[in-house]
Amino acid sequence: MFPDIRQPRVYVGLIALSLLLLIPISVQSAFVYHLFVLICVYGALSTAWNIVGGYAGQLSLGHAVFYGIGSYTATLLIINFGISPWIGMFLGAAIAGVVAVMIAYPTFRLRGPFFALATIAVLEVVKLLVVHQSDWTGGAAGLSVPLNIGLKWMIFREKWAYLLVAFGMLLLTLWVAWKIRHSRLGFYLVAVRERELAAPAVGIDTVRVKLSAAVISAMLTSMVGSFHAMYLTFIEPSAAFSLELSIQVAMFALIGGLGSVAGPLAGTVLVVPVAELVRGWLGSFGSGMHGFIYGIILVVVVLTMPRGIVGQFGERVRKWVDRLPGHREPPVEPAAAPATVAADGRGQPVLEARNLNKHFGGLHATNDVSLTLHEGEILGVIGPNGAGKTTVFNQLSGFINPDSGSVRVRTADGNWVEPKSPRDFARAGVGRTFQIAQPFSGLSVLENIMLGAFMHTSNRREAEAIARQVADLTELTGSLDAEARSLTIGGLKRLEVARALATRPRILLLDEVMAGLNPADVERAINMVRRIRDAGVSVLFIEHLMQATMALSDRVLVINVGAVLTEGSPQDVVNDTRVIEAYLGKEYLNAIHS
Repeated sequence: MFPDIRQPRVYVGLIALSLLLLIPISVQSAFVYHLFVLICVYGALSTAWNIVGGYAGQLSLGHAVFYGIGSYTATLLIINFGISPWIGMFLGAAIAGVVAVMIAYPTFRLRGPFFALATIAVLEVVKLLVVHQSDWTGGAAGLSVPLNIGLKWMIFREKWAYLLVAFGMLLLTLWVAWKIRHSRLGFYLVAVRERELAAPAVGIDTVRVKLSAAVISAMLTSMVGSFHAMYLTFIEPSAAFSLELSIQVAMFALIGGLGSVAGPLAGTVLVVPVAELVRGWLGSFGSGMHGFIYGIILVVVVLTMPRGIVGQFGERVRKWVDRLPGHREPPVEPAAAPATVAADGRGQPVLEARNLNKHFGGLHATNDVSLTLHEGEILGVIGPNGAGKTTVFNQLSGFINPDSGSVRVRTADGNWVEPKSPRDFARAGVGRTFQIAQPFSGLSVLENIMLGAFMHTSNRREAEAIARQVADLTELTGSLDAEARSLTIGGLKRLEVARALATRPRILLLDEVMAGLNPADVERAINMVRRIRDAGVSVLFIEHLMQATMALSDRVLVINVGAVLTEGSPQDVVNDTRVIEAYLGKEYLNAIHS
């Protein structure tokens, strides 16, 4: 899928990119050609790095290892086998992808700086291996690329030919970055970056999506490295496997705007010409001066534009561009309305927990808890603070595994399954919210809801249509274009519900969705939950607000000190002396009877 070139954002972007060709061709200077080749190469490297470092938020400080793999693979294949670098480029990319899996697969299963440290370690290890395997790598002295002139060998007499290839590499990386950002994978990567712990609740396999980003980024970096080796006609370990290079490409993305498509290129266009011109003016006196220039620009940008160039000016530029001729909103495909199920009493069970036990050290947080949720039912779970409600709730959604006991879910086809992980529960039809709202702040309200819809479709338009239909159900239609972080508490709570509903759950677990709301928002939330039940979703909710519990619940289950105290109709439960004692204490109960 390619962007519609009739849209202003697209044709303005293409015009801006074309300047990278038109300016050097117009000037006809060898230095200017070299400068713009560097801009294209570093822009492509930074854009590739941004896929894993910006989209996924995984800091890769040894990313030059993939650049070096591409450089050496293409060069060695030419020297030893006479294979064209156009073929060696793809072989190098395949090797880089394998190395990326070897680094990322074990480290992405851990949280913390392990991926960043592993990339640095692998970079240094590979550099040492290349230095010591001098018989075929040339060792520390490096290798010269055979000067076979011609397109087949990617060696040219004219600088403009190199610029065309470099520009093509840049276009490739930009297209891949754009394609990812506007696809399901891009949404998932941003979700993992923003709130990795909450991402599995909408069916995201966090390790898999981060691994995909790492592999794609590594392969693109390797391909650019293969071309750059042909351009330089010489490679050596300290330059090909350079920690400095890794930091530079990351810095360009940071200056331009992490996580944006245009940010890495914007940072490159700002920094590289300034650094190269200063180095050229100062001559030998300016050796190493480019690093100083990089540092100054980085400090200025971080202090004045914390979100980078694109983050600071991007929205204003987009609004200006959208006023140009040709702008139109993409059509929104209507989503099929959900089947309506009348609440005519309890149906068959859809969720069962049996004899759940959970210990945290010496604390018996869940003590032999069993419960059943039926079709068309709203089940309220109440209990005093510290009673164990949240622990039970997390076991019902896979975020905590019980020490003993089981949770099983009836799927849409009528079969019972026993999910183990949050993602398994989401795939089985269990949606959940969080006690403290977990919005993905890097996305708009619409995009937050689309995250849930992507669990069942990879089509962006279909996901958007589902999100708009869910937004109408949860009264968020007027806020769809707003940033998620800008919503009120009531809006954030409804956004949590909307994102869960977009996964098309048969069971919805609500964790104190009315906590902290004003009376008007409480009334809206009560009506919303009723609409959700009437749309065919069974609801289990934890709530301290008794007004809501009494108004909504078909049945109420009371948990105290980790065990089920009683269950029954709302009226029977609130009049139960054991419940009154658990909430208010035995002294209050004695005072009433006396």
